[in-house]
Amino acid sequence: MSIAMVTGSAGLIGAETVRFLSAQGMTVLGIDNDMRRYFFGDQASTDWARRELEQRLPDYRHHALDIRDAAAIDTLFAAYGANIELIVHTAAQPSHDWAAKEPLVDFSINANGTLNLLEATRRHCPEATFIHCSTNKVYGDTPNQLPLVERPTRWELDPAHPWARDGIDETMSIDHSTHSLFGVSKVAGDLLVQEYGRYFDMKTACFRGGCLTGPGHSGAPLHGFLSYLMKCAVTGTHYTVLGYKGKQVRDNIHSHDLVNAFWHFFQNPRVAAVYNIGGSRHANCSMLEAITLCEEITGRPMNWSYQEQNRIGDHIWWIGSVERFRRDYPAWQYTRDIRGILQEIHDALSERVLGR
Repeated sequence: MSIAMVTGSAGLIGAETVRFLSAQGMTVLGIDNDMRRYFFGDQASTDWARRELEQRLPDYRHHALDIRDAAAIDTLFAAYGANIELIVHTAAQPSHDWAAKEPLVDFSINANGTLNLLEATRRHCPEATFIHCSTNKVYGDTPNQLPLVERPTRWELDPAHPWARDGIDETMSIDHSTHSLFGVSKVAGDLLVQEYGRYFDMKTACFRGGCLTGPGHSGAPLHGFLSYLMKCAVTGTHYTVLGYKGKQVRDNIHSHDLVNAFWHFFQNPRVAAVYNIGGSRHANCSMLEAITLCEEITGRPMNWSYQEQNRIGDHIWWIGSVERFRRDYPAWQYTRDIRGILQEIHDALSERVLGR
């Protein structure tokens, strides 16, 4: 029996991973206790996604466990042992702003929860591949020190800079910067995944994501940039742009393309691998550009305003290079661009939220 374990299995990336792996013939064990509802309120609950997975995938087995509960995690891993071939760890507290409200909860989930999963893997299925959803926030606000040039609708990297063509690579330092407390807890998890790989010779990878997005996202004001923006566009809800003249740039990767990258790694895993992963130059936009696209897709103006104060540790410009991953896995390709991603989100929200 080929088993995969997916944490955060009802979230955007987790649910996409469950569907993908199930389609490959794997039995998938999901771990998700809908903490997203606790973080961001009922509007962000992932319970709808959990129900959908259980209804559509007969081989999916859901476990409403908390990854901070080391004993419960160990018991679950022990029940399946060496039959577990793959662990995809997507569960997290994902917001900078929320982390500052409850730092102990944030750190215990993102750091201690990751440690619990790594240790259970080492004890019960050390030959398994362990994939960790990390974040570009491990670099703190170091990207803001890059030579940026203001354009009419976005900030852009000086064309003379070596990262201008492909984006920021994995050599950027994670030191001497403001990370936000969320960034710190994610750094801890990221380094644990690397260290378990090196120290115990385990097949581990950190995928340092830009903006992860897609139609399965339960977007909320504090997390889920494109999803929540389109939700506001569809429903007429007010949206507030925070700082940097609305010209801050993010790369955006569709959840399917990210999970396909996980699958490529699983086919030929390495030890303690680290990859920046996101939309790169293929799919990126500024806030102003995203608003314009939302207005074009919905056919009406958005209700939005601007607030000068940016979020602490927020990036002015992030486009990450995926060239290291491409070198290791040249068969991997993007399937969605930025407009296609937003159109999918619009169509899903119109059905789920408005019943169209």
